[in-house]
Amino acid sequence: MTDEFKGVIQLDVRDSVPDWGPYELTRAPEGAPNILVILYDDTGLAAWSPYGGRIEMPTLQRLADNGLTYTQWHTTALCSPTRSVFLTGRNHHVNRCACIMEGTDGFPGAAGRLPAECATIGQVLQDNGYSTFWVGKNHNVPEEDLASGGSRSEWPLAKGFDRFYGFLGGETNNWYPDLVEDNRYIEQPARPEEGYHLSKDLADQAIRMLRDQQSANRSKPWFMWYCPGANHAPHHSPPEYAEKYRGMFDDGYEAYREWVLARMVEKGVMPEGTQLTPINPMPDDVANPADAVRPWDSLDADEKRLFSRMAEVFAGFSEYTDVQTGRIIDHLERTGQLDNTLIFYCADNGASGEGTPHGSVNENKFFNGYPDDLAENLSRIDDLGSPDTYNHYPTGWAVAFSTPFQMFKRYSQFAGGTCDPMVVHWPAGIRARGEMRHQYHHATDIVPTILDVVGVEMPTTYRGVEQHPLNGTSMRYSFDDGAAPTTKERQYYAMLGTRGIWQDGWKAAAIHAPISGLGRFDEDRWELYHVDEDRSECHDLAAEHPEKLQELIGTWFEEAERNLVLPLDDRTAMELITVERPQAEPARDRYVYYPHTAPVPEAVAVNVRGRSFKIVADVEVTAGSEGVIFAHGSRFGGHAMFLKDRKLHYVYNFLGIPPEQAFVSGELEPGNHVLGMEFVREGAGEHGESVGTTRLSVDETVVAEGPMRAQIGKFTLCGDGLCVGFDSGDRVSRHYDAPFTFTGGTILGVAVDVSGESYIDLEREAAAAMARE
Repeated sequence: MTDEFKGVIQLDVRDSVPDWGPYELTRAPEGAPNILVILYDDTGLAAWSPYGGRIEMPTLQRLADNGLTYTQWHTTALCSPTRSVFLTGRNHHVNRCACIMEGTDGFPGAAGRLPAECATIGQVLQDNGYSTFWVGKNHNVPEEDLASGGSRSEWPLAKGFDRFYGFLGGETNNWYPDLVEDNRYIEQPARPEEGYHLSKDLADQAIRMLRDQQSANRSKPWFMWYCPGANHAPHHSPPEYAEKYRGMFDDGYEAYREWVLARMVEKGVMPEGTQLTPINPMPDDVANPADAVRPWDSLDADEKRLFSRMAEVFAGFSEYTDVQTGRIIDHLERTGQLDNTLIFYCADNGASGEGTPHGSVNENKFFNGYPDDLAENLSRIDDLGSPDTYNHYPTGWAVAFSTPFQMFKRYSQFAGGTCDPMVVHWPAGIRARGEMRHQYHHATDIVPTILDVVGVEMPTTYRGVEQHPLNGTSMRYSFDDGAAPTTKERQYYAMLGTRGIWQDGWKAAAIHAPISGLGRFDEDRWELYHVDEDRSECHDLAAEHPEKLQELIGTWFEEAERNLVLPLDDRTAMELITVERPQAEPARDRYVYYPHTAPVPEAVAVNVRGRSFKIVADVEVTAGSEGVIFAHGSRFGGHAMFLKDRKLHYVYNFLGIPPEQAFVSGELEPGNHVLGMEFVREGAGEHGESVGTTRLSVDETVVAEGPMRAQIGKFTLCGDGLCVGFDSGDRVSRHYDAPFTFTGGTILGVAVDVSGESYIDLEREAAAAMARE
């Protein structure tokens, strides 16, 4: 409600007295600090040097040496849910974010849209005199909203952020990212051969935003959420950084666990007597085979060489990104802002096991339910980290980088999935320097801490809507009192069918693997750990303390009821990602696309997965025509139709596995042509992929045909949209260099049909329809 006007209003303004009070914007409290939240992806507690790991993090180490290192800080075990918690300070199910945006399922806790009852930290700070910036990863926008014409209600600018630069999906190619600036898609500012890497670009943009803000509004504090693509796959590292780690992981992941635990104890991250958990702790009857770890001594020499190199590239990627982040810290120091900037440097979940037991040169195989091939991986060892791979290390390194805990990302019942690094730095507000903090805390506590430090409260009503109370508690009490008992009382966990609960130093964990498809949750066996005495959650005390276990199980169900957790969902990644969800545009059998438009994100483009389909283009061809007619995907999965050397080409790149499946015509005569292809699905292959026959046609004549296999999962988890007249970002086929823009002719339009009608019927109808456009 606007304050009462206290001026004087007369007939003549010269006899009147103004009062600006009711109309002035709220200013931030005097001396309020800047806030910088640096949120990495997919990083276990034992990876980075401040915690004893082998990966050098000079920027993080600098902040830790002059700040606080937290050893019992936790997340939800998955990226979108944790990020939603950072946004609102409420539990992830309250945010309707039970899973990643690609796995929403239409239940109250998993619908994928922030409720109006959960105002964001961006909105609250923006309304209280802060400039607000979001740089890097988002992964909190529903898939159906990713289109150029889609709703912007969940995009960053609608959630309290003045500026956004980054990517909206769960991951992106660091050499060829899918970029958004504010409310529009943009092309990357440079190519890899020109020195481009996403980590550098994000730092450049962050510094520019801060410079712009300070040049005009120097007295106004700012809040920046800085979310690099690292350490999420693909692990893309400049070669000189990967080379720094040559040979440093040759001892293997089991030896690394022994080595790093000793270092963690020496540094005080872990208490004396902490024991290692098994590398494969899940019982066979509930384990997910894709999450198994192959013992190092069972590998042959080539496998050891490959797996070591994958860790080296990951380490280089992580350090390179930290160095780029350090440029932001340097900028703050040069401009006199560092002392009164509260910095949280942390990660959103444990190390990732999506690389499967064999590692991968294309992480998208995981999301297609397609196994990695060791021979293929070995053949690409020298390409790891480059634009030619979409690489991810094997599960053994996920366990190693989550030492000493059980399992890794997605396993919310274990600290391996949830206990993550966090360093806090604020010279103007924290007296302690270079100290550890062992209080138990969670991502829900970040927003309350920020509000406490700034001196504002989460409103009870926001824009007319009564607000859900914050689920977290401020951590500020711990800044200068390392001995203070934690103010956290309990925290539930639930993710992809896993569940657990921590309360007063005890923890109950249901033994159930995520995305296993097993169900039967009523049959889950629960284990009990006294975390205050057993940090690695190594000793199951369920038999010794059955009453305590039942108490905690009951508490978990109380929290599940209060936080909209049920129903539990452990369906496989393929099942989750291919769930039918509401779309802004109703599904249809035929889609028509035109040139000179932005790429259409896969989430809202025509879906050809697991079905027969046809593509028909109406093209005016000249003797000099060449370029992409249609492209969707990238070198790691996708398909494209293009003209080259006066010939029509159709290429289907199945999960980046060579050779490309290519169909080529003879030379085309100049003139108007209807160019097309048809894939007739005839069955499923060994791993569920579509198999069938493809026919390439010019006008009504089949000019090439042969067998083809096609993906049943997405071309990418996010990005590399459908293009007409060019190929955006990374190319689909090695037969051309992107963008390979169509020149020397005219594309009138491209139709994609999934109706099952015959190709010739579509060809004739498409030609007539294009003529009318």
